Amino acid sequence: MEIAADVRAGRLRAVDVVDETVARIARVDPFLCAFTEVWEERARRWAREVDLRVAAGDRLPLAGVPIGVKGRHGLRAAEPLTAAGCVPVGATSVPGPGTPWQTWGLGAHGRTVNPWRADRTPGGSSAGSAAAVAAGLVPMATGSDGAGSVRIPAAWCGVLGLKVTNARRPTPPSPPTPPSPPGQPGQPTDSDRGGLAAPGVLVRHAVDAEAYWQAMAPAGERPEGNPPRPPTAVFSPDLGFADPDPEPLALARAAARRLADAGAVRLLPPPSAPLRLEDPARAWSALRTPGADLREAERVREVNDRLLAGFFARADLLLTPTTPNAAHGHQGPGDRFSTALTWAFNLSGHPAISVPAGLGSDGCPVGLQIVAPRGGEMTLLTTARAAGTS
Repeated sequence: MEIAADVRAGRLRAVDVVDETVARIARVDPFLCAFTEVWEERARRWAREVDLRVAAGDRLPLAGVPIGVKGRHGLRAAEPLTAAGCVPVGATSVPGPGTPWQTWGLGAHGRTVNPWRADRTPGGSSAGSAAAVAAGLVPMATGSDGAGSVRIPAAWCGVLGLKVTNARRPTPPSPPTPPSPPGQPGQPTDSDRGGLAAPGVLVRHAVDAEAYWQAMAPAGERPEGNPPRPPTAVFSPDLGFADPDPEPLALARAAARRLADAGAVRLLPPPSAPLRLEDPARAWSALRTPGADLREAERVREVNDRLLAGFFARADLLLTPTTPNAAHGHQGPGDRFSTALTWAFNLSGHPAISVPAGLGSDGCPVGLQIVAPRGGEMTLLTTARAAGTS
């Protein structure tokens, strides 16, 4: 990251970077409502420690980079980033209590708004992280993804959102989500039951997501360099069960073609037998519900795992719209599951990234989801970088 390079070279001090970041948050966040807490004094202390470590000769890969941390209890999950030199400046918003079907966040100044249109949700549950990155308050923010909680807000805020392979790193437990209010479909939030939740990050540039993964990758699994050839990819409009709206689908399909035109992927023609996964909705819900009968959930998981194994034996990447619908208003999602195209990969554990696909007629962004085989984070990131999101 450019900030880290400047801090390491002595052109910037981490303390000054933090001061500028905190001042920017103070100006913008009363409107955006992306933070629940800003850790001004603690951030300055951490920044001073970074400056001392740099002066002592430590080559910190993320020296002085200010980050937002998802939720008030997210510091533990960010420890590899702080060890690499990041400076947490505050806790980003997540959905408020008693609103399990609402996908916006609740910040210190009110509900979190989408930076593109204040009357639209930023998505959730990593709502504040996505909004803060999209608005330029911080260059990086952590997230966690139990059903699409990184990828959906990334899509609706026009940034990159990476969900890593499930169970590669321990995830702190999420609080249980209460039942949905009557008449609401129950928009999912993060859960660690059933191995559904995975860490993730929200950034504006693919190289910054690569820096995140360099810090977070398990020991002995450091990222590799660029692949010798563009990966092969297949575009699926619906995974065989979803029903995407025409505009998000068209924008995602066009984004997939741009990937191919840029040489980032080799787009394969639609197969004669397209990928048709089983809808994971009931399986996902059962796996996160205490006392539920898991036999059907495990059957769906096994079927989809087998289908995805067969798919990735023929192609390197799977492309889909990130969401079947555009960002909705603050009144709630209605009868749509924004997770329809994302939560299959929480069930299967595959890593996935949402990259910007363009703006809809409402002026809000939508995303293209790229899915790789388990452990294929660097393929996702090099593809995103080759597509011009660096």
